[in-house]
Amino acid sequence: MVGSPLGSDARRKLRSTGGRLIRRMGLLPGGVPDGLGEDEVLQGTTLSARAVVFFGDPPESMYQIRQWYTALEALDQRVPLVVVAGDSRTARLLRAESSLRVVVVAQHATLDEILTGSDVRLALYVNHSPQNFTMLSFGGLVHVSLLHGDSDKTVSVSNQHKAYDLVFVAGRAAVDRFARHLPYFDAEARCVLVGRPQLDALGPDPVSRASTERSTILYAPTWEGANPSVAYGSIDVLGPELARAVVAEPGLRLLYRPHPLTGVRSPAYAAADAEVREIVAAAAAADPGAGHAVRTTGELAAAFAEAEALVCDISAAATEWLPTLRPLVVTDVAAPWAAVASTPLLQVAPRLRVDDVEDVAALLRTETAEDPGREERRRLVEYYLGDVTPGASLKRFVMACEAAIEGHEDELERLDEVRSDDGSGRREGGEASNGIRRH
Repeated sequence: MVGSPLGSDARRKLRSTGGRLIRRMGLLPGGVPDGLGEDEVLQGTTLSARAVVFFGDPPESMYQIRQWYTALEALDQRVPLVVVAGDSRTARLLRAESSLRVVVVAQHATLDEILTGSDVRLALYVNHSPQNFTMLSFGGLVHVSLLHGDSDKTVSVSNQHKAYDLVFVAGRAAVDRFARHLPYFDAEARCVLVGRPQLDALGPDPVSRASTERSTILYAPTWEGANPSVAYGSIDVLGPELARAVVAEPGLRLLYRPHPLTGVRSPAYAAADAEVREIVAAAAAADPGAGHAVRTTGELAAAFAEAEALVCDISAAATEWLPTLRPLVVTDVAAPWAAVASTPLLQVAPRLRVDDVEDVAALLRTETAEDPGREERRRLVEYYLGDVTPGASLKRFVMACEAAIEGHEDELERLDEVRSDDGSGRREGGEASNGIRRH
């Protein structure tokens, strides 16, 4: 039996109204953008900018773009920039936390309308979100992957990088990593070295730590990962044991900084995170002068400035710690099925395994007192991060964005000439410029 058109229309309207109500009430599952765009307001307008940052994700992923605020605000002074958000909650945070202009777009047709005829030539991306393909469909822009940190996680050499025209990377280590691990990707041609502007706050060797008899150990584990193949985290297998060992050592202070997404996918990670927090809280209550603490807000650089040594997993934290020139220990607990895009840092830094955690206090005492790997790490700083002189990376980043725009405009002009030379928009062989062959 075929339903009446009237009934079908009513059901569609009911689903649409119900969907809007769910979004506005904030009842969406975690990780889902609310899709509450400003599309009606944006209709009939053109985006007044030269660059966009596309960020279609919900607030849970804000840590990925927050670290780029300073660099993007600096870029905006030279290249007018707008953040295109796909979630109204994210947009509110972006507007409150930065000086960046923000628009919220829910429909691809709206994006097409505000970009058509605009001067936008550069699109930047801070993650590999599936939402990015909404923007990647526009060929009039040069698309650049920034990501949110350089590490030996396989996300750093994901096949998704091939979707972008260029990949801005911190240092030579990233180019070599691509060359060794990603097939059919011309790393030399596609990668642009810009350093890490986020590390300008660190300087070459910041020493802003309070004078104390205890050495501060920063434990900054990564999260469980979005998929089993990227499970590098240690919190569930050695986190509580490490915390107990450090707080029990009279000469050590524990500073715990969990990843913002810890426990969102794995109950075991969530439980271990809660246990570590309890251990730190109990130790701080028992001996307030020891200074044991949990840090969940502020920039990572602020936590770095408090610590004499870092214990972390395979993550960007290890790379970004390098300019401090202070001791580094990297866990070796990646799941057996998780691939590692290894670079020399993992051979230089001491590795902490589950079986070794009982002796971690002794290891950390040795590292903070003697730091036997300091010179080897010093030699790796430029390889991973380039020139870490404050301001150098920011300058390279802005210049690279300007060069990308200039290069793309040259390419668009070349294509215009190709089309004008054949007189009809057709290329030799009867193929139209849109790639469709006419018969």
